[in-house]
Amino acid sequence: MVELRRDVDFEGPVVTGFTPHGFKVGPERYEEGLLLSPEQAQSWDAPAREDLDLTDIIAALNLSPAPEFLLFGSGTKMEQPPAAFRRAADEANLGIEVMDSRAAARAWGVLRAEERWVIGAFMPLR
Repeated sequence: MVELRRDVDFEGPVVTGFTPHGFKVGPERYEEGLLLSPEQAQSWDAPAREDLDLTDIIAALNLSPAPEFLLFGSGTKMEQPPAAFRRAADEANLGIEVMDSRAAARAWGVLRAEERWVIGAFMPLR
């Protein structure tokens, strides 16, 4: 397992390491996908890429006020989410930053240290 250092203190969950297929947030292990908000971390039974649904992600995180943008971790390599997912984000006035899930997990810590009000959806590492 890879451990990440946490040099900056801030409120909310931070990814502290990786497991073979998932993530570690504090002492908790998430062996599948991971959903994050500034207030919570939760396991995500991530669907197949073509079945991604932005409404499900936003509803699961239930964040108020609305987030600045979605940090999307696409798994072991960077792949854009389907066009329908991107259109739904545009319609919701929600930007999407896409990167592989490991990079997204590291970026999450930087963004939260800056107190950015973002959400994260990280596909499993397989």
